[in-house]
Amino acid sequence: MSIKKQFVKTKPVCKVIFSVEAKEANTASVVGDFNNWDQESGALNKLKNGTFKGVFDLNKDASYEFKYVVDGQYVNEPEADSFRWNDYAGAENSVLSI
Repeated sequence: MSIKKQFVKTKPVCKVIFSVEAKEANTASVVGDFNNWDQESGALNKLKNGTFKGVFDLNKDASYEFKYVVDGQYVNEPEADSFRWNDYAGAENSVLSI
């Protein structure tokens, strides 16, 4: 799993690339504050090497709680900027700071 940030000089957004290695998985998505925790809008594309990848434009100067959903299982990003306890989920969420 990994996150790459590419800042856009002409816009107040950052292109964020989410990658999840899950060769045996059928589906993967990224859900969080930036997409109302919607799996459909956060769907990642499966590449030939078994990695799921997606690019999202997120507003700068913000932080977002998020998780991956791999075949229905919620998974944190080990390389997240930080982690935050979420009472609603009863678990820690990954945090992305831009």
